[in-house]
Amino acid sequence: MLETRSYQAHSLNLACPNCNILEFCLALGLTDEEVAQLDSLNMQRVKVKKDAALYRACDPLRFLYEVRIGFFKTNVLSFDGREQVTGFQMSGDLLGLDAVNNNLHTCNTFALEDSEVCPIHFAHLEKLAQKLPSLQHNLSKIFSREIVRDHDMLMLLGNMNSNERLAVFLLNLSQRLNMRGYSSQEFVLKMRREDIASYLGLRLETICRGIAHLREQTLVEVSGREIKILDMDGLKHLVAGCHRFS
Repeated sequence: MLETRSYQAHSLNLACPNCNILEFCLALGLTDEEVAQLDSLNMQRVKVKKDAALYRACDPLRFLYEVRIGFFKTNVLSFDGREQVTGFQMSGDLLGLDAVNNNLHTCNTFALEDSEVCPIHFAHLEKLAQKLPSLQHNLSKIFSREIVRDHDMLMLLGNMNSNERLAVFLLNLSQRLNMRGYSSQEFVLKMRREDIASYLGLRLETICRGIAHLREQTLVEVSGREIKILDMDGLKHLVAGCHRFS
């Protein structure tokens, strides 16, 4: 059971020059003067403990949160209390975009491990973006990235069987980690298998059978939550439209 407490904020010294997610940062491509204006929004890193809620559905929009360290999951609850996982976020991803449309969050967001985020006051950011075309461009790229991710998810659920869904999930995670400078072949799953099943629209037992199938095909090696991709090309060939991962 997830804990119901909200995150505990602890301000840290911001150290952008040493940040490992600069490629995904809102400040990317801005001039020194524009970065100074962005800094004026008083962004400070905030610690979020494992299983703590960063925000919940129906909370008002106050901040967007750029993930600096750690992993999160977003979910929604059905009327009968069942959980539907809608996404997994890691360093460089921006949380809170679900609330931009009507100023209320539509999902819950929980830390899957001890994490850190950079809160950005949305109203101030919106005003600043109107004055800085480069910042507006970066925001547009982030929104576009989210739209593409949602589109890929619809394709995943609509056109792929269970083994293909699991394969593309691992490939997508591998690709995202590699873009952030981590190993694309060996990594640890921060989420439970139940979370993966919910995200992929599958049953837990189907995920377990899928993992067993990938093992039998010597495509992956699995030990608990530790994943080692043994045959990247073979894993890609399981997936319809695998050219997306070339």
